[in-house]
Amino acid sequence: MKLEWLFLTIAPCDAAEPWQLGFQDAATPMMQGIIDLHHDIFFFLILILVFVSRILVRALWHFHYQKNPIPQRIVHGTTIEILRTIFPSIIPMFIAIPSFALLYSMDEVVVDPAMTIKAIGHQWYRTYEYSDYNSSDEQSLTFDSYTIPEDDLELGQSRLLEVDNRVVVPAKTHLRIIVTPADVPHSWAVPSLGVKCDVVPGRLNQISISVQREGVYYGQCSEICGTNHAFTPIVVEAVPSKDYGSRVSNQLIPQTGEA
Repeated sequence: MKLEWLFLTIAPCDAAEPWQLGFQDAATPMMQGIIDLHHDIFFFLILILVFVSRILVRALWHFHYQKNPIPQRIVHGTTIEILRTIFPSIIPMFIAIPSFALLYSMDEVVVDPAMTIKAIGHQWYRTYEYSDYNSSDEQSLTFDSYTIPEDDLELGQSRLLEVDNRVVVPAKTHLRIIVTPADVPHSWAVPSLGVKCDVVPGRLNQISISVQREGVYYGQCSEICGTNHAFTPIVVEAVPSKDYGSRVSNQLIPQTGEA
């Protein structure tokens, strides 16, 4: 259900919406932690805004030139100086503790993931390799993912977000995503999964995720990688574990054979 007011949209979604206000729905514990941290910090921001606004309005009201034509000259105030130094230093401490906890949890690497997927960035498409199914170079489970041109989109598909081959993963499973480029720097970013990992030439970066619900999640390259930077979307489809095997065998393997 959507709440539209003044052309702003508050929508539960896994892809960007026109005039959207707020985050996309969280599909991983990392993204849920990011949203919770944002709401907690925003609470402090509202308190600071109300407090500072009250002081500003009160000063403008009581020290107006008509009400107070001869202003008082306050040279020094020990109490107020101590308070305005201590309180602003305490607030960052309340923000820093959950921030560091979230950062360390996002950097945590799953020692024994259920499966590993390698994402290789190209100008301007992506190659995905399901490393756990590779028995040899000739029988590797690899496919390319290109954006669907606007003229070929079907009803309901999103412009610049849909691809011909989606990354199919099992839900509620620990996954390891290894990212690397074949040419220039790229980025593998999916907002609903709470993932944004830069792809640097000559390096292998890895992400650990666990998608908690079935769905289709959209992302894009968030690193300027050339003229067609806007045409390298990412689509991750999470399916139930019992259906994952058939989806891989029916969709990914035939595409690999055709390639």
